[in-house]
Amino acid sequence: MKNYDSEEIRNVAVIGHGSSGKTSLTGALCFAAGSTKRLGSVDEGNALTDYSQDEIDRKISINLSIAYAEYEKIKINLIDAPGYLDFIGDAYAALRGSDNALIVVHGVSGVEIGTNMMAAKTKEDKIPVAVFVNMMDKENADFDKVLGQLRGFFDGHVVPMTLPIGNGPGFKGVVDVRRRKACIGVAGTQKGEFKEEDIPADMAGRVEGMYREFIEDVAEQDEALMEKYFADEELTPQEIGAAMQKGILNREFIPVFCGSSTLTFGVPQLLDGIAHMMPDPTMFPPLEAKAGEEEVEVNRDSSAPMTALVFKTISETHVGEMSFFRVGSGVIKGGEEVLNANMDQVERLGHLNVMQGHDREEVDRLVAGDIGVVAKLKGTHTGNTLSSKQKPLTLADIEFPRPVMNVAIVPKTRGDEDKISSGLRKLQEEDRSFNSYFDGNLHQQIVWAMGELHLDVIKGRLERQFHVQAEYVKPRIPYKETIRKEAEGQGKFKKQSGGRGQYGDCWIRIKPLESGAGFEFHNKIVGGAIPGRFIPSVEKGLVEAANKGIQAGYPVDDFMAECYDGSYHNVDSSDVAFQVAGSIAFQSVAAKADPVIMEPIQDVEVLVPEDCMGDVIGDLNGRRGRIQGMTGEGAFQKVAAQVPQAEMYKYSTSLRSITGGRGTFKMDFSHYEAVPHEQTQKIIGEYKHQKEEDS
Repeated sequence: MKNYDSEEIRNVAVIGHGSSGKTSLTGALCFAAGSTKRLGSVDEGNALTDYSQDEIDRKISINLSIAYAEYEKIKINLIDAPGYLDFIGDAYAALRGSDNALIVVHGVSGVEIGTNMMAAKTKEDKIPVAVFVNMMDKENADFDKVLGQLRGFFDGHVVPMTLPIGNGPGFKGVVDVRRRKACIGVAGTQKGEFKEEDIPADMAGRVEGMYREFIEDVAEQDEALMEKYFADEELTPQEIGAAMQKGILNREFIPVFCGSSTLTFGVPQLLDGIAHMMPDPTMFPPLEAKAGEEEVEVNRDSSAPMTALVFKTISETHVGEMSFFRVGSGVIKGGEEVLNANMDQVERLGHLNVMQGHDREEVDRLVAGDIGVVAKLKGTHTGNTLSSKQKPLTLADIEFPRPVMNVAIVPKTRGDEDKISSGLRKLQEEDRSFNSYFDGNLHQQIVWAMGELHLDVIKGRLERQFHVQAEYVKPRIPYKETIRKEAEGQGKFKKQSGGRGQYGDCWIRIKPLESGAGFEFHNKIVGGAIPGRFIPSVEKGLVEAANKGIQAGYPVDDFMAECYDGSYHNVDSSDVAFQVAGSIAFQSVAAKADPVIMEPIQDVEVLVPEDCMGDVIGDLNGRRGRIQGMTGEGAFQKVAAQVPQAEMYKYSTSLRSITGGRGTFKMDFSHYEAVPHEQTQKIIGEYKHQKEEDS
């Protein structure tokens, strides 16, 4: 491979809803450019960018994958991102690893929930976008319907660059609006070969109108071009390309292409559009970085200090950890020492490679804007910045979506708990869209993930990579207990059984505090009723008792305790005796302080088609949810609610059933509030039953 300069590079994340044909399109673009030797197939298990066993077995993308197409002296880096929402974390990483986004939309289904979410993410991050309406060869494909949906979502000019000639079984090719020519696909082609013909008569008027609209939009990008346009002078292809790059960069221009990634009709026109319309890395504003605590800007060119963001880490058999990185500035070379600026650790780079799906091709250097991979960086993880040792710089970390579904995980073989915990930690380094930790209060290893399919993949990887079998069980809810009124009383421990006895006596007062205030302890002893050296023991015993709960065994929080009186024995008093006294005092007093069980409440946002709204709201109400509001978002409706965490177990499964897979949700912890009486009695009953079983 030749060495490319930054201006000769285009970085594109291929995103969209699951099963819209992103992987097939990525392979078709590379094959049409002559950069791969075969056109693979997802169904046949040999797609260019779906090569893990999980992906081959399931016929879906699970991990982001990188490929490149060399076309007319331009290197196009394509990051094929998963479309299924369980793996949206890798789609977020793909966007951070690229400059531009190509949103692939199914020509029959149109804008779906995944399309909406990824398009919204590009809008939030101000990422330039092009669209490819795929599957125009499928029955009921409707380009105009999809175009209308896109125009309802994007703020900029949504302009067709190609139009379908026929659709469904009658799909024959595309009209290239820029060149005003019909491109009729050659039957049996795998590289999108076409015959150029005149535009069909029944499309000529529409194409001419779209061409005029397109040229007017282009001319608006530059005053000199506008003057030329009004003088009826022809704009050159170079002028059109430069103006389009500017308009796309500013999201004022959303070019829309169409075709079929399996027939490869329309693929060459898309390839040409990416190469000549999408912005190159040098056109973007300077990178925002940190030099220590100082915020600085770094130009995206090869003369600037080197920075490279690791946006994905994978583990390969016989290779070890591989770090996918995007060079933000400067030049990175194989064999050199660089600094992991996040960890303040020097790493020696081995061989630099570029990825073509599963295959690696060694290169000696990569310039600002290019994408590469390096193996065996021991201390480097996803989100870390590699920097020059001379001028350490740190780029912003990658923002991943919050996981929405939690379970507890247990080994099938007793004693494998440590193997599960260790395996999960290593998997988290590769996939930051899930989170796992041991909850000491619940005595469970908890896994938070993006959905059931995500959980299934995690469990499968534990088995294959770490040789440990596990199963998921329902997680316990992190209830808390607290008090609602002031109470006071005595705790006395006296024991005499020959020899030295035990004696501790304390009086305590407890008061409720505001939610989130935690625990406070105050020593109010006067006159030496209890020697000062025993007061910490009273507190320790009280805290130990509070951690065991009042009604249902959950830790007590948000209260203040005062030790205000007591007595001691010169010989028999000890730290242990006062710990026991403190524990007895709390158990006695807390029961009189109007105890209540508190449950975690989640802020939930559900995004669904309008026709599902009634069923979704009814389901949330049935989960003790409180609807907070409803807003429109493109072709979808967003429902905001507050729902007890106890009612959200396996909600993703229910939502999929209600919406036919057309809905998604996210949730974040909001606050704790008192459990209703009926649920309180159920929780207490379960606690007592468990105690009886354990005894």
